[in-house]
Amino acid sequence: SGMAAPTKAERKACWGARDEFWQCLDSHGDDAAKCEKLRRAFESRCPQQWVKHFDKRRDFLKYKKKLETEGYSPPEAAGKS
Repeated sequence: SGMAAPTKAERKACWGARDEFWQCLDSHGDDAAKCEKLRRAFESRCPQQWVKHFDKRRDFLKYKKKLETEGYSPPEAAGKS
């Protein structure tokens, strides 16, 4: 990619914006509409690839957490509870 690597300050700004955005999502039950301003800040402070990566990462972490809280139930066991 033709993008220069972000400086340390830029990385910190990006991660800070991401953390604020994620905290907002956490406290609003993932209602992205309530966190639109923070989302825009996140997108403007982070390289586009990072935004994509962090979005995927958040989905993965949420999925993992769901498995940890609800446990993994294989489909065939679902009807037996």
